[in-house]
Amino acid sequence: MDGLILYLHGFCSSPASWKARLLGEEMTRRGLAARFVCPALSPVPAQAIADLSRFLDSVGRPVTLIGSSLGGHYASYLAAQFGLPAALINPAVVSALSAEQFIGEHANFHSGERFVFTAEHVAQLAAQVARPDPARLWLLLETGDEVLDYRAAQAHWFGSRQSVFEGGDHSFTRFPELMPQLIEFAGL
Repeated sequence: MDGLILYLHGFCSSPASWKARLLGEEMTRRGLAARFVCPALSPVPAQAIADLSRFLDSVGRPVTLIGSSLGGHYASYLAAQFGLPAALINPAVVSALSAEQFIGEHANFHSGERFVFTAEHVAQLAAQVARPDPARLWLLLETGDEVLDYRAAQAHWFGSRQSVFEGGDHSFTRFPELMPQLIEFAGL
């Protein structure tokens, strides 16, 4: 059965993010467009997980999760819940974050759509912390991430395959060169 990649974007982001677009274009170039899914995630954490869980319950084929930043948090949680492989790119470690700093009004980077992130949303994120089987994970980090401390991710996902690159930034600058390996990780 043909597997697919489910790409999960970060906070205030969308399927229009540069990593999602690049990976979608590479999958299309390889004739694998039908095996790439990148939904727009709700800014409400419980809703995002509910929507993704419904999708995973209905898909009927092997899925590999790739999540960036907050999408990495979601990918980790879903990998634990569904027993899936996941690649986590500069992922958010909710237990190491002061998530309260995100309370307030935000705008989506791509659509400009505004939303309010609340204390209830922070609690929803805290309830989504789960540790998947480290053998199913690939952690990709850049030490120059200016938003999240890469060392928190190293510690949180200890025992998983880890690729740590010097420099870079939160966007994970090495993404284009690692796309072939991510597709191979997904078994495609």
